[in-house]
Amino acid sequence: MKLRLGTGMRLQWEAAQSAYVMLYPEGMIRLNEPAGHILSRCDGRTVDALITDLEAMFPDVELADDVIAFLDEADAKGWLRTEGEDHG
Repeated sequence: MKLRLGTGMRLQWEAAQSAYVMLYPEGMIRLNEPAGHILSRCDGRTVDALITDLEAMFPDVELADDVIAFLDEADAKGWLRTEGEDHG
C-alpha cells in the first residue's frame, strides 16, 4: 500500500514558522517536527519504506509503532490516502 497526502491537502515548509504546515480548503495546521518528517515522505512510498527511511535518519530510536499510530490518526483525519494493494 502506497501513501499519499489526502485529496485537497498540501504540505509545505513555512520558513517563518520553522515548521511544516498542512494546508487544506478549510484552513491550515502547523505540524510538529515528527509529523512533518512523516507526512513529507507520504509521496507514494510504502509504510515499510517510510519507516526504513526514518529509522536511517534516527538510528537510535525504535520508530515503527509510533509512526504507524500517527499514520492511523492522520488517515482518520483525512490527511492521507492509500493506493494499491496492502503489501506493506
